[in-house]
This record gives sequence, C-alpha cells and structure tokens, in this order.
Amino acid sequence: MTNPIRIATRQSPLALWQAKEVQRLLTAAHPNEQFELVPISTKGDRVQTVALAKIGGKGLFIKELESALYNEEADIAVHSMKDVPAIMPEGLGIHAVLARETPFDALIAPKYGSLDALPQNAVIGTCSPRRAAQLLAKNPNFQIKQLRGNVGTRLSKLDSGEFDATLLACAGLERLGIQDRITEIISESICLPAVTQGIIGVETRNKDEGMQALLSSLNHDPSLIQMQAERAMCAELHGGCSAPIAGYATLQNNDITLTGRVIAHDGSQLLEHCETAPQSDAEALGVSVAQALLKSGARKLLDDAEAVLQS
Repeated sequence: MTNPIRIATRQSPLALWQAKEVQRLLTAAHPNEQFELVPISTKGDRVQTVALAKIGGKGLFIKELESALYNEEADIAVHSMKDVPAIMPEGLGIHAVLARETPFDALIAPKYGSLDALPQNAVIGTCSPRRAAQLLAKNPNFQIKQLRGNVGTRLSKLDSGEFDATLLACAGLERLGIQDRITEIISESICLPAVTQGIIGVETRNKDEGMQALLSSLNHDPSLIQMQAERAMCAELHGGCSAPIAGYATLQNNDITLTGRVIAHDGSQLLEHCETAPQSDAEALGVSVAQALLKSGARKLLDDAEAVLQS
C-alpha cells in the first residue's frame, strides 16, 4: 500500500470538501496511515459554456479521476454519486459509501418565498434536464435557461439578476455551510431527486483488495442499499446522468421502497412507478421499477429527450 494514500478529487470547493471529509474519516479510522489529496482538473469543470449532454454528460466530471486510478497516480477517488454513470468502467468500482445527506432539491429564489410564489414566466437557471422537466411539468410557462458552474458561480449569476431562481442539491449547500441560501426544500412530489443525490462514494481499483479493506470502515450500509436500488434502475433504463430520470429509495424495517420517474423533456408527460421489496433484493427492485417504467413508455421519452439535448 502506498504511503501516503492518494485521494483524487475535482478542484471545486464542494468536491474538495467531500474529499477532505473522506480524508478525515479515513484518518480517524486508520491513524497510522497518511492520506493526501490529489486535486485534478476535469473537462466537466473546464468547459462551462456548453450543455453537459452535448459534450459527454456528467461522466466528464470523473473521467480524469478514473484515469489517475488506472495510471496508479491515485489510490482512491471521491465522487458525488449522482455524477457517476450507472455502468462502471472495467476494473473500477465504488467500494465505500458515506451516510446519505439530505437528498432533495433546494429552491434558491432571493426575491420570492417559495416555488409557488414565482411568477408564471419566471426565469429559472439549471443545467439539469431532470430538474427542468419536472419544473415544466409543474408550470409549462417557466423559462428554463442553462446555468452551469460550481455552486458559488451559480449563486453569483443568480444574485446578479440573470435568473429569478435556481435549484441546487440541499446536500451540497449544507456541506458548504450555506444552507441559509435555501428558500424552500422542494417536495419530492414536485421534484423527485436525482438517483443517489446526497451520497458520497469512494472508487478504487477492483484488484486492490488492501485498499478495499481500508475503505470498508467508511461504509454506511443503509445508504449503500439505497444506492444499489437507484443505480440498478438507472442502468436498466440505459439512462445517462443527464437524462430526465429521477429515483429515490427509502428504507423501513427490512424493506426498501423505490420510486422511479421518467419525465418528458418539456414536462408534458410524467411516468412514475413505485414498488417495495426486501432490502436484500435492492438491485432486483431497481430493475423491476425500471421495467415497469419502460412498459409505460419511458423509452420514447428518454430517446426524445436525448435527441433534444443533442440538437
């Protein structure tokens, strides 16, 4: 095992917070080991003027980190799991999952008190097709405009008056200590979260059993079960991270309930399915929910959305 153990991370303030949190937890669990951050610039962060779907999707936030793992320039990589494609690349895997934080979306609207208080034709900035589609399902008169960048950049553009509102993940705002910017936490009935939103995952090489053993101290089993169900659903739908797919799993006693949603890109149609199964069948549950959505017509909605995003 290398010494120090190298932690690959994106360079944004939120990504660095997440990596430092993993570093802190690993140091507490393994006081005889040293851990250092390896900040890496990713294409997803560098290219800010083009919609993610047109340059490869959210996977662009992690490709350079995974290259560092392949080239053994880093030992582990820390990700926000909603940025990680549902199908893992050969030889790499998510081998630790931290406890999930608030999974829901937050409305930030400095001049308004709630989503319902926004003007009918409010200009809302977001780069998320999932958020855009669900907002349009609530109100087709909303004007959705692209807003990319890290959390600070988005809030700065919002404060300058370019937009009436934006939606960001509650978890990210909480991690950065700026949850006071939240105007309203959006109900999941209006905006179901992104698959695995609020979960931090740690990736390493599948062959590196020593590193996997070291990471096992971090694992939060309930969050892992939620992640398994949600990612299995997304994989079965063959939906990229930029597709208008939402999914959220909850646990009660020994059961897991998964709600999945696929939305037309313009909000004109919304398909939803919910099932419950034993927690031991989390992945099978994800597949089952996806298949029910596909039987309801989800494939056409996803294909149509993809065509629009690439146009």
